Amino acid sequence: MTTFVLLHGAWHGGWVWQRVAPALRAEGHDVHTPTLTGVSDRAHLLSASVGLGTHVQDVVALVETHDLDDVVLVGHSYAGQVVTAVADRIGERLSRRVYLDAFVGDDGEAAIDLLPETVAGHYRESVAGPGFGWLIPVRSLTVLGVTEQADLDWLGARLTPHPWLTYTEPLRLSGAGESVPATFVECTDWMRVFQPHAERAAARGWPVQHVATGHEAMVTAPKELADVLLAACAP
Repeated sequence: MTTFVLLHGAWHGGWVWQRVAPALRAEGHDVHTPTLTGVSDRAHLLSASVGLGTHVQDVVALVETHDLDDVVLVGHSYAGQVVTAVADRIGERLSRRVYLDAFVGDDGEAAIDLLPETVAGHYRESVAGPGFGWLIPVRSLTVLGVTEQADLDWLGARLTPHPWLTYTEPLRLSGAGESVPATFVECTDWMRVFQPHAERAAARGWPVQHVATGHEAMVTAPKELADVLLAACAP
């Protein structure tokens, strides 16, 4: 049995894995889908001081409190930063890192620095305006490749603003997490913001898988994504 810990990206919550987790559990695996501090059902804990370190501690505490081992740690989008930092802290408890259309950051790099310049500019403008200087307003779902109205309605009703500090706080790494095997999964049917990270992963010798869907693969292609995750944990 493998233990999956599935981490959502910006604006989302653990609920976003509802279409993927049952397929993993049906194969006998343990699955955890935490919501990170300050968003979704934990939005009551939101403050300007919630940063990357807060989210890293969320996941470290989950793994240590439940005494989890042989963990496949999956991070979507922003949560690639969390995966990298958690592996650096408690890599001995992980069997694999999976970056799902996600940031592959190095020591000293913040998420905002890893976005294309144009996209990063849009983030900064929205934070300075409707984000009151410390929040990232929810991005357009159609820009992220979501096209079905039912998916737009389901996601749109649940997304919440995301703390800006998580994007400006840089990774501080010792290098310990580099020993944990890693896989990159790129979603190809959208503007492919994370293609440079897929290329970075490939240059490091990581397996790179592709799913022909938009950025929200756990919503728009749950079966295909579950199959990729199951393959990633196979002996």
